Amino acid sequence: MTIRVLLADDQTLVREAFAMLVDSARDMAVVGQAATGRQAVELARGARADLVVMDIRMPDLDGIEATRLIAADEDLAGVRVLVLTTYDTDENIVDALRAGASGFLVKDTRPAELLDAIRTVAAGESLLSPGPTARLIERFLRSPTAPATGGPECLSDREREVLTLVARGLNNTEIAEALGLSPLTAKTHVSRIMGKLAVRDRAQLVIVAYESGMVTPGSI
Repeated sequence: MTIRVLLADDQTLVREAFAMLVDSARDMAVVGQAATGRQAVELARGARADLVVMDIRMPDLDGIEATRLIAADEDLAGVRVLVLTTYDTDENIVDALRAGASGFLVKDTRPAELLDAIRTVAAGESLLSPGPTARLIERFLRSPTAPATGGPECLSDREREVLTLVARGLNNTEIAEALGLSPLTAKTHVSRIMGKLAVRDRAQLVIVAYESGMVTPGSI
């Protein structure tokens, strides 16, 4: 199955370099390039993209707002967003995750890592590096201006255990090993948690876990 990738970045050279890289992979194809956030939203609809590689800072409509529009569009429910940023301490990453992005990478990541990230996010997983994520959460979600949310009281004890491990960066196989479950059971728990909390993906689960106080940066 070919992953249909849309590239959104206001720098032409960056887009062209990413396009050459993505098109070099047998399981991927670039279906469009956008220089603004608004173009990214329009092309996500018109080009039937599976995944958008989204820069944060773009003219007309920034990557965060573009991500929010894509995540809110029911017709684009299957479209994933992978955010790129210049620095992994960029405060806008948290806003991007809240808006519906499934993960983030820094722009100077190695080519093979970018391709792996596209595959991971396109498969429905989140791409969160525990170290940078913890720093971001500590700096911004715990700030006085961070919006408060209710805790996940609707979850069972087991589901709360699973959510805690998701927030610590574990994948389904690792969660299964930690709790003595089968990978399928772990995956089912994660899916049910996302349904109960009405979140889009694992990246959003991390936000919930930190905002509710279930996990703190020092525990990572």
